[in-house]
Amino acid sequence: MRNFVNVVARSFSLSSSLLSHLHKVQFSPRKISPHLATITEVIDHCKRLTTRVSFDEGEVKDDNLNQMLNAVENAPESTTRKIGTAYVHNLCKAGNLFTAVRLLQSLCDKNIFLGPSAYNIILEAASEKNDIAILSQVFKDLIVSCQSLPSTSYLKLARGFVKTNDDVQLLRLVKEVSEMTFPSSMMVVNRIIFAFAECGQFDKALLIFKQMENLKCKPDLVTYNTVLDLLGHAGRIDEMLCEFASMKEAGILPDFISYNTLLNQLRKVGRLDLCSVYSRDMVESGIEPDLLTYTALIWSFGQSGNIEESLRLFNEMKTKQIRPSIYIYRSLIASLKKMGKVELARTLLEEMNASMSNLASHKDFKRTRK
Repeated sequence: MRNFVNVVARSFSLSSSLLSHLHKVQFSPRKISPHLATITEVIDHCKRLTTRVSFDEGEVKDDNLNQMLNAVENAPESTTRKIGTAYVHNLCKAGNLFTAVRLLQSLCDKNIFLGPSAYNIILEAASEKNDIAILSQVFKDLIVSCQSLPSTSYLKLARGFVKTNDDVQLLRLVKEVSEMTFPSSMMVVNRIIFAFAECGQFDKALLIFKQMENLKCKPDLVTYNTVLDLLGHAGRIDEMLCEFASMKEAGILPDFISYNTLLNQLRKVGRLDLCSVYSRDMVESGIEPDLLTYTALIWSFGQSGNIEESLRLFNEMKTKQIRPSIYIYRSLIASLKKMGKVELARTLLEEMNASMSNLASHKDFKRTRK
């Protein structure tokens, strides 16, 4: 038997309500011998099968499903995933999602796991059909079968909920996934929240966040940082500040990501007075400012007319051997010109041009936790 890593054999039975919707597929009488067929022959045969779909003739014949199962099961190990995924792709393309689900689950029962890509195909097809039942079930099955999911799977799940306002189904799914993945559920729920935020579904992401009060897993630093960022991007600054306060009240200490998120979002909406408040709070908490922090503060103080503080911070970051970026130089030069300090602006421009090759790049804005 083939050796598959991190596969959990799990039975999956479609409910009678789902089974009643299964459709008959008319197959070619030509059979493929799994032992003799090449990959191209199997895939070509799959295309013929799934392009001859009749949606008005009842259920899919089990012998034809078994034919696909045998073709995958008896294929060389190096081609198993390719052949199985091709079947799934063409079944979904023909609109026969239920058969695709049955195929995946039958293979899983035989300890044959096609990998996340095959499941993603069904997730995307279910999303296009707005079929939340299949979307939810396939995602749960993928969670059980795969120890670590790629971000694409979470994003496809989130996109599947774009066209629906059924919060009950969403929260039920999150609760079930949380219970299925405990004690690792915190990471999974965080990734779900992040995916919904990435898709611009801020309200649904916040709904899941609030639901965590009723789950075994509770919000952690990653959860709050995600929520702070999505609230900032949504322009809901007051809510962002409230969640920051709630975070501290819950005993979760903010990190540099938390403060940088606040400073950057406050800067964008012109709340420059609060930038000063939270920058002091950051320093008092013992968190060292980084390039992103200095960028936000130098711009903020420059915009508010406090060019002296901007220059002080600029010199401080260089003393700490944090390389300035071209954005910081341009911000300072623009503020100096605005204040009528043309000579100093010219000096900084010459300094910037002379050190162009040593300026911080976009990669330097990324900082990892220690």
